[in-house]
Amino acid sequence: MSQSGPGAVYASTVTQVGEQVQAFLDHGILIFFADHAPEELHAMSVLHRVEVADDGPRPGDTIQLGEVSLEILAVGDVVRDNLLNLGHLDLKADGRTEAKLPGDVCVATGPLPLLLTGDTFAITRSS
Repeated sequence: MSQSGPGAVYASTVTQVGEQVQAFLDHGILIFFADHAPEELHAMSVLHRVEVADDGPRPGDTIQLGEVSLEILAVGDVVRDNLLNLGHLDLKADGRTEAKLPGDVCVATGPLPLLLTGDTFAITRSS
């Protein structure tokens, strides 16, 4: 198991934070892509290098963003495939218990953290 700890179904390390990420955070959105994503996605994304990719998120899982832990409330239909294949995740702090879009991962309404290079991004599931 990686440094992400027990119960991690997905874990990675932030490699780059795009210059537009803060503007999206101001609207409660955090976009992730694996660090091999096309150049045109870099400015708006948190790029990361995957260490564990066993599964995608489910409602009730915890998403760890650096020092911040949030419960996942809803997950869209294409999230698992997007995350496992592209390292892509659209995290929205909208409080929804049903995802509005197929790629959404919803958490409680509130501020999302600005991640820094070297921070960890993980999804954990209690047994």
